[in-house]
Amino acid sequence: MTYYLIAGERSGDLHGGNLIKAIGRYDSQARFRAWGGEQMEEAGATLVRHYREMAFMGFLEVVQNLGTIRRNLRDCQQDVLTTRPDVLILIDYAGFNLRMARFAKKHGIRVFYYISPKVWAWNQKRALKIKAVVDQLFVIFPFEVDFYKKYEYKVDYVGNPLMDAIAGFQIDPEFRKKNGLSDKPIIALLPGSRHQEVSIMLPMMMETIPHFPDYQFVVSGVSNLPESLYTESMQGFPTTPVVVDAAYDLLSVADAALVTSGTATLETALLNVPEVVCYKMSWVTYQVASRLIAVPYISLVNLILRREAVRELKQYELTTENLVQELTKILPGGSEHERQRADYAELREKVGGPGASDRAGELMVSYLRTNGPSGRPAVN
Repeated sequence: MTYYLIAGERSGDLHGGNLIKAIGRYDSQARFRAWGGEQMEEAGATLVRHYREMAFMGFLEVVQNLGTIRRNLRDCQQDVLTTRPDVLILIDYAGFNLRMARFAKKHGIRVFYYISPKVWAWNQKRALKIKAVVDQLFVIFPFEVDFYKKYEYKVDYVGNPLMDAIAGFQIDPEFRKKNGLSDKPIIALLPGSRHQEVSIMLPMMMETIPHFPDYQFVVSGVSNLPESLYTESMQGFPTTPVVVDAAYDLLSVADAALVTSGTATLETALLNVPEVVCYKMSWVTYQVASRLIAVPYISLVNLILRREAVRELKQYELTTENLVQELTKILPGGSEHERQRADYAELREKVGGPGASDRAGELMVSYLRTNGPSGRPAVN
């Protein structure tokens, strides 16, 4: 069978790569085509377009890039029609992927969605749109099952694929040496994986450096962004090390982290590193978002635990003074250090163990072969 996958950002590429490997274990004749990145390509997919051409953050930024987004959408629709896959598998990335789901449904192509768009966070009635155009939804948080039940939509809970990535991670004992890091304790800076995130968040994070002379600060960079972006965002602190595509290695040796809100907040917590969650967006985006958000927290850690286990500094709260104050609390010996790690233990219990990718892959192949939920006639 032919599987067409679409992921629009770095984390989706990671989970898409693991999903491709899992599907291959249950369908030895599987062929894959994808919009994604290196992880999906290395797993065996023919890469049509890289996610770095698709990742735009915030309402204003999307409006400013509408021409590119529309062109990408047209190109993707044409490629899906030309290749006619047995199933279109969408991974998060709601704005683009829900349009592709509607298009595929219209043209009789089966649609699976892996990792639900965060409709429970804002504009919750979009769940009805998902139900209308997605044949089967595979969710990664337990609370999503009950959320969709309110809309009479039965979904499959498969667990969180981050646990697969973390379970497969092996600490590099030579990490410090390879990257020229000293023996001083480390504070990790994770400014995000999108251009807009790094340009806004990294300069704010860097301003905390003079307040912690006993620590070395290290930036977690990504290879899909230009080196010049980090250089420009680090003015005043040009010698700060940047390690590329090695976030888990960096977190494995860090005492604490400043993390831009997103998947990385959950990864940091699951790796047991105390953190402060940071987020700032353009004024226009913030004004729109603040009126639409339907949940009390922005970080996945707090959403899963249903309380502020990690401090969130958003928009106007994101100041150097507040960053220094909150970072001091979570460093070893700080007032929040042990409490936050105790909350992480509860978080790991709620998230569960590895195996999400395998469960999702097995279910997808089974549904396709046996005319499962919302299926067309069985595919041979």
